[in-house]
Amino acid sequence: MLKFGKQSNDKEMEEPKMMNYHETDPEFMKIIEHFTLEEVAKEPGQELPDDTRYLVILATLLGCQGLDVYKDMLPKALGEGLTPIMVKEMVYQAVDYLGLGRVMPFLSVTNDILTVGGVKLPLPAQATTTMENRLEKGAEAQAEIFGEHMKEAWKAGHINRWLAANCFGDYYTRNGLDLKQRELITFCFLVAQGGCEPQLTAHAKGNMNLGNDKDFLLRVVSQCLPYIGYPRSLNAVACVNKAAEL
Repeated sequence: MLKFGKQSNDKEMEEPKMMNYHETDPEFMKIIEHFTLEEVAKEPGQELPDDTRYLVILATLLGCQGLDVYKDMLPKALGEGLTPIMVKEMVYQAVDYLGLGRVMPFLSVTNDILTVGGVKLPLPAQATTTMENRLEKGAEAQAEIFGEHMKEAWKAGHINRWLAANCFGDYYTRNGLDLKQRELITFCFLVAQGGCEPQLTAHAKGNMNLGNDKDFLLRVVSQCLPYIGYPRSLNAVACVNKAAEL
């Protein structure tokens, strides 16, 4: 039996950090919990379904390197509807936007928490491409997100070819998350790490092309704000607004 759930009594697993902060920083925790759990989560017009909210928060924590908060959040996310496969696919895809050096600690923590929760690893394979067709399938995924012109974009140079074959062919084509969810977590990776505004604007537009519209993306930014702060959130709003005009 898996140990994840809303009513879990495993406080050591659910709150390894926050319990200590409640003792050492009670006023700070009161502010944090009221803002994140009451104001932000329940702001009229800014709500998200629980599973989507947790998916974007986890992706945002990867993007901003919030490992300690990720440790606290992951068991709760698994108890609110995210599956182990969805979480692992989110972590895997982060490599192309954050790099191995920043993602591997999160993969290690994810494996530890899943194992403690009774999940047997490795999880079922999710790949749908081969070494022979990954470039073709990746270019097709790019075209579905950004337009038909992307089918030829890989010819512009070796990094563009890697982008099509590796980023989109190896990851975006996998099962476990659909294309809209994959483009959404990419948006969150870029929002959270900052300094990627041109790519963020492009992926905001890509999200809109798939049906993740402006209103939805602004709600995503709102729900992620406590974890990345106001400057990056305001930059993200500006990029979403710019993308909506393209």
